[in-house]
Amino acid sequence: MPNLLFNWRQFIEIIILWSVIYQFILFFEGTRGSQVLRGIIVLFLASFLFQKLNFTVLDWLLQQLFGISVIVLLVIFHPEIRQGLAKLGKRRIFNIGLKAEELDLMLDEIGQACENLSRNKIGALIVLERADPLTSYLQSGVNIDANVSSELIQAIFAPNNLLHDGAIILQHNRISAAGCILPLTSKQEISRLFGTRHRAALGLSEETDAIVIVVSEERQDISLVYKGKLHKDLGQEELKIKIREIFKIK
Repeated sequence: MPNLLFNWRQFIEIIILWSVIYQFILFFEGTRGSQVLRGIIVLFLASFLFQKLNFTVLDWLLQQLFGISVIVLLVIFHPEIRQGLAKLGKRRIFNIGLKAEELDLMLDEIGQACENLSRNKIGALIVLERADPLTSYLQSGVNIDANVSSELIQAIFAPNNLLHDGAIILQHNRISAAGCILPLTSKQEISRLFGTRHRAALGLSEETDAIVIVVSEERQDISLVYKGKLHKDLGQEELKIKIREIFKIK
């Protein structure tokens, strides 16, 4: 019985350790720190192997390297570490998703609004909250708390509306707030063809798992941004398909 209990403890420890490593990989995914993190994991495995094979000199060298690299990584990759810790604090244990029918109705309204806004050369920024809560961004805007409708979205982004420059944030199939300010991406390699709305969409997608829809008034096209990736020149049906794929609804 004691041996069985010991084996169970080892099994649980392995699961916890693997979960922590996996979460770190997810936090740094898509950033410059992701490749460095993989390199650290390789060095860690090499150190473990050297210990088992009694390669004392190589093991000592790796231990010294680890001690120095921790300080260097904290200095170089502090933006990625900050984002990772922010995601950890925002992550929800339980998340109630939308039903397929509710999502379809909402996407029909959003898609129709985006098509009309694009046709009339009116820009828009629409955020769909997922697992990561967007409370801090909601506080920067004006509370709306209304059903999602094409007419309301178009009215919010009308040029004569005071809220048209910000983003609207959707939570649980409702428009929660409008005129919200989003963080701008720090990436420099973005094409100059894309303006502030696209930079804001990328910035939010780098810090959260939100889906961001951008309507460009200059280019008259519709884009979707998710986890730092930009999908441009989408039609109404293509937009709906991509969002359903993200929500894993067929």
